[in-house]
Formats: sequence, C-alpha cells, structure tokens
Amino acid sequence: MAGPIYKSFHARWTEAWYQLTEEQREALFGKMNETAERLGVKSVVICDSSWNSEKWLFWGVEEYPDMEAVQEYTKVLVELNWFRYCDSETLLGTRVPSEPAG
Repeated sequence: MAGPIYKSFHARWTEAWYQLTEEQREALFGKMNETAERLGVKSVVICDSSWNSEKWLFWGVEEYPDMEAVQEYTKVLVELNWFRYCDSETLLGTRVPSEPAG
C-alpha cells in the first residue's frame, strides 16, 4: 500500500492509567513520542471531547508514512502495555484522490 496511512481514533483512560504517577505517564508518552519521531508518524490533530461525550474523552488523527510504520508503532504500544491504560477504537484509511478516477 503506497502513500500515507491515516489513523482515526477515539479513546478514554482506564482505571490503570489513573493509578500511574505523573512521572510514569510522562515516561510512557516519551517512549511513544520517540517511536513516532523515528518512524515518521505525525499527529494531525488531538481533540478534547470530554465536555461532549460520556464515553470518549479525546479523539484524534495520526498520519503514518506507510503500513509498516503503523505495524511497528502498534508493536511498541503493545510492548509498553498501552492498551492496559487506554481503551480506544481506531480506523485506518488512505486519502481519497481529489480527481475523479478514469
């Protein structure tokens, strides 16, 4: 699959997140940010939806250079036990061409 891959997500913290110290949270974000920079992952937007949703506290869109970067980033999230701290739903997609096909 050529071209950038976009990941849309909405998420909320789990009880395990609230048990972490501020230093532990910052360490997790630091490792995630280092990995994102290494792989060329860009955060397009992160939004606070806590004022509007009882279920999802925040949502966002990330841009990955290719599918391999998506897979490698997810592998690091698993190694960090990220999904113990954050419950989320994601959707991957590619940009729709601006010109009609054919």
